[in-house]
Amino acid sequence: MGTVERQAPATDDSVGVLVSRASQQISELVREEMQLARSEMTQKGKRFGKGGGLVGTAGIIGILALQALAATCIAALALVLPVWAAALIITAVLGIVAAVTGLAGKKQLAKAGTPAPEQTIDSVKADLAEIKEKAHR
Repeated sequence: MGTVERQAPATDDSVGVLVSRASQQISELVREEMQLARSEMTQKGKRFGKGGGLVGTAGIIGILALQALAATCIAALALVLPVWAAALIITAVLGIVAAVTGLAGKKQLAKAGTPAPEQTIDSVKADLAEIKEKAHR
């Protein structure tokens, strides 16, 4: 059997150069992660802003419509009941509708989740895990 020659890997770069490169790469990685976080938060902010504006507008119009509907219902019930009784019945119905709608809204807000930049957080965690793995080699 022949002798097996082991050849050392070519290491032209000094430790200082390697540390400098690693520092530069980590710096670039942090900058890229910050850019990703900024982009993600901007996108989420725009969606929350637009959605909030639409919900607010719908709420105002809904209030006006409910006021007109309440007056109409009270006037209709006042044909067969005293006005105070018609107003009390309509007030109770509107209170029940408001409670049910409020609970439905609360559930939707819970489903929306946090406005945190989740993709960026996951990406940073993956980067840290990879850095730790390479550091242990």
